[in-house]
This record gives sequence, C-alpha cells and structure tokens, in this order.
Amino acid sequence: MRVGSWMLFFIVAGGGTARGDEGPALLDGPQASFKDEFVDRLVGEWSATGTIMGQPLRHQISAAWVLSHQFLELHIRDLGPARPGRAPYEAVVFLGRDNMSERYVAHWIDTFGGRASETLGFGTKNGDTLELVFEYPDGPFRTSFTWVAAKKTWRLLMREKDKTGTWSTFADELLARP
Repeated sequence: MRVGSWMLFFIVAGGGTARGDEGPALLDGPQASFKDEFVDRLVGEWSATGTIMGQPLRHQISAAWVLSHQFLELHIRDLGPARPGRAPYEAVVFLGRDNMSERYVAHWIDTFGGRASETLGFGTKNGDTLELVFEYPDGPFRTSFTWVAAKKTWRLLMREKDKTGTWSTFADELLARP
C-alpha cells in the first residue's frame, strides 16, 4: 500500500487530520454531531391523534438519537382505526442537519414503498416550526413540526399540492406524551 493510501485511511478512520489544528472546524461528519435543542424536544415517546385524508388516526411515535447523534430517528406506528384493504401505516424517519447548506434533511421511509421513499425532504426552522419540503414526482409535499410550548406538545401538519396548484391538508396530528 502506498504512503498516500495509508494517510487517507488514517484520516478517514479518525486517527488525525491532514489540515492540522489551525484549519477550519468540521461542518459535518463523525466528529461534528447534530446538536439541536429544538429537535431534541422530540426525543421520547408520543401518542398522536388527528386525521389523515379526512379519516381519524392514532399513532405511536418513538424518537431517539442514532448514528453517533447524527440523526433523530422517529418510528411511527399506526394504532388504528383499521382501514379496509390497507396495511397499517408505519414509517421510520431520519431527521438530520446539513450544516454546509444550513438546512435540515429528512429521509422518510414508510409503507408506501421505495418510489415514495426516494425523495429527500429539506427544510428550515422558523420560530417554533420546522418545515420540510419533499419534491415528490407527483408534486410537492410539506411536513411541518410545530412546538406548542404552552402545552408541551407538537403539531404535525402535512400538506400536499395537487396538479392545479392547490394546497390541501393530507394529515393533521397532535403529539402528546402518553
């Protein structure tokens, strides 16, 4: 193995840096974990009630930091009511931050399958709301997480834009501690 290859291995493995201590701080990577007091409020167990496509829903949501504190993993499970001909909804969401672009990023993987899961969401925080935008092939989709400080709850609002350019509510949920 050449010296250059060993040096690259040493840098990637975390044994040192080629820039020395005088270089710029890392924006992302294993040594720069995602610390965010706002997102940290989601950690723990939540019960969600609301509507999806105009129908009542109940979800159980668990949130924990994973992958060396790079992502907050949200595991969403449908608790009913059952929908005829449809499997219960389940999703695993990885919420992180792209410090270089100064925006949040979300990998939303769910029971809608691979096609729906290939689109990343990107977003920004404004006050007590984090809004993620997913540019799906059939149109944009917005997912907003709003912290309601007075009640220590979250509102999860999902809106979709149809082919005529009209926005409508896909789902509206209130998350509270069980």
